[in-house]
Amino acid sequence: MEWKTVAATALVISLGFLAIPIKVAPDTSVEDVRLFETYVSYYNKSYRHDPEEYGRKFGRFQIERMNRLRSTQESAYYGLTEFSDLSEEEFLSLALRPDLSARGERHRNDCHRRRTHDPLPERLNRVKRLIDIPPKFDWRTKGVVTPVRAQGSCGACWAYTVVACVESMVAIKNSTLRSFSVQEMIDCAGNGNFGCNGGDICSLLSWLEDNEVPILPESDYPVTGTSGTCLVDRSKTSTVRVGDFTCDSYVDSEEELISTLVNHGPVAAAVNALTWQNYLGGIIQYHCDGAFSMLNHAVQIVGYDRSGPTPFYIVRNSWGPLFGNKGYLYIAIGKNICGIANQVAAVDVII
Repeated sequence: MEWKTVAATALVISLGFLAIPIKVAPDTSVEDVRLFETYVSYYNKSYRHDPEEYGRKFGRFQIERMNRLRSTQESAYYGLTEFSDLSEEEFLSLALRPDLSARGERHRNDCHRRRTHDPLPERLNRVKRLIDIPPKFDWRTKGVVTPVRAQGSCGACWAYTVVACVESMVAIKNSTLRSFSVQEMIDCAGNGNFGCNGGDICSLLSWLEDNEVPILPESDYPVTGTSGTCLVDRSKTSTVRVGDFTCDSYVDSEEELISTLVNHGPVAAAVNALTWQNYLGGIIQYHCDGAFSMLNHAVQIVGYDRSGPTPFYIVRNSWGPLFGNKGYLYIAIGKNICGIANQVAAVDVII
C-alpha cells in the first residue's frame, strides 16, 4: 500500500468538522483546513475550543516531507500523528528526554560494560552463538511481551522500557506473562533518576540490582502518569528482582546484538527518536542521527527480521498503540540508525 494511501486512511473517520474561527494564509486549501479539523477531533486536542491556540497550531501543522527519501516500498513513511501539530522543540520537551545522553555517558565505562572486557572463553562462546541465527525472530510470538503502554507527558521512557524487559524475562523464565509496576520505578528509583523529569535505563537497573529492590505487580502500585512520593506498601511483597544486567555498546557489532536478542531475550535500548514525530510505519533507514550525544529516548527491542532486502529491528515504543504500527516501529539493522546500538541493556531476573 502506498504511503499516501496509508496516511490518508489514518484520518478518514466519521467525525463532524469543528466550527473554529481561524485565520489562514491565502494559499491554504480547504482540504488542509478540513484535514486539520478532523485531526483535532480525532486526537481530542485540548485547544479545540481555543481559537488563538488553534490558529497557532494550524500554522505549524504539516505532513513530514521525509517521505521524499523513500527508496523502496518498505521504507519508512510519515504522516499525521498526535504529535504532528508540535514544533520540534515542543515534541522534544513533551515526548523525549534531551538530557538522556548526558545521563548515559557515565555508564560507558562502568563495571557493567562487559563486552569489551570478556575473557577469551566468553568471546568464543559469543562467536558460537552467532552461528545458526534464524533469519527472523519475534518474542511477541512467544507470548512474553506485554501490551504497549502510553507514557503520556511523563518523561519516564526509561522506567517503561526497563519494566517491559523485566516482564519479558519473568515470562521467559516461568512461562507466566504479568505486568509489573512502572510507577514504583517513577516514584521510588534513586541513583540519579527523577521520575517524570528524567532517568536512564542503566542507572535504574543498577539501583534495582544494588538495592535488591522487589518489583511489585502493577496491580499493587498502578500507574498515575505523574511523579509522586514513594508509596510502596511493605505488606505487599514480590520475589521478582533484577539479579544481573549488562549495559553494552554494540556499535559496529550489531550481529552480537541480534545474538543477544535470540539467546537471551528482549533488550532495552537508548535511541534518538527526534525524527519519529510523524512516523506511521515502514523501516527507518535514513535521517536519524546515531551519535551518542543525540540519545533522547528509551525503547524495548523485541525481535528482528532479516528475511527481506532491508533487515530491521522490531522496536516497542511507549507512546501508546496508536503510534506507528500498533505501538511498534522498525529500524534498519547494521548502521546504528537512530543510535540504537549505542547503549543496550540485557536483564536477568530472580523470581
